[in-house]
Amino acid sequence: MNLIDTHCHIYGEEFDRDLPAIIERAENEGVEKFYLPGIDSSVIDRMLKTEQQYPGKCLAMMGLHPCSVKENYLQELALAEEWLDRRRFAAVGEIGLDFYWDKTFTEQQYDAFRRQLELAKQHRLPAVLHSRDSLDESIGVVKSLQDGRLSGIFHCFGGTLEQAKQIIDLGFYLGIGGIVTYKNSGLGPVIEQLSLDHIVLETDAPYLSPVPFRGKRNESSYLKYVVQKLAELKQVAVEAVADITTRNAQKIFGA
Repeated sequence: MNLIDTHCHIYGEEFDRDLPAIIERAENEGVEKFYLPGIDSSVIDRMLKTEQQYPGKCLAMMGLHPCSVKENYLQELALAEEWLDRRRFAAVGEIGLDFYWDKTFTEQQYDAFRRQLELAKQHRLPAVLHSRDSLDESIGVVKSLQDGRLSGIFHCFGGTLEQAKQIIDLGFYLGIGGIVTYKNSGLGPVIEQLSLDHIVLETDAPYLSPVPFRGKRNESSYLKYVVQKLAELKQVAVEAVADITTRNAQKIFGA
């Protein structure tokens, strides 16, 4: 199987001691590419260093995460824009809205989200979207700006069938990870009614480990458990899940 982890933070401190082993284990399970989402200026050096260590395998995005939208968000956005002008990135991400932790900067989150979607258009890049406790709102923002030039992934999708259909109609894909293996997620019945043609794989490592590793550090080699669950839900072979989701990721990122 050839797999693509479309969303993993393996440049983080959680992997300082054993990143080569993490990469090797993932490759042994068929993972051939690792897409690294940007968060804010504090992670750029680490992210780009990881990309340089594994050229062609680890591919960096650039963006300001909604949880990093604070008083200085305009300066952070200016830096992200400077980087996007300087070189090619895989995507603008991860960007979006997060109303789970803190709503202090809600207005600024909306502004940062819209500005970065415009950057995605300008640079002809896909957008990788974060939408925790804000899925309807995030869909609404994309809908308001969609002119045929926006594409990408709603990362960590955990919504309803109706929300999934709206996302697909907007030309975006659903990022499916460890949550699909959780019994109480409610995601299984939704996936059963969707085509694999609209799904890509992700881990969000080190977060959201699939069963049987729930609560432990996630890593890209665990992508196989997501594949197995999707194969079970769709009643197809794991190879079919791998082939279709990998092809979808290649369409999004153009490689």
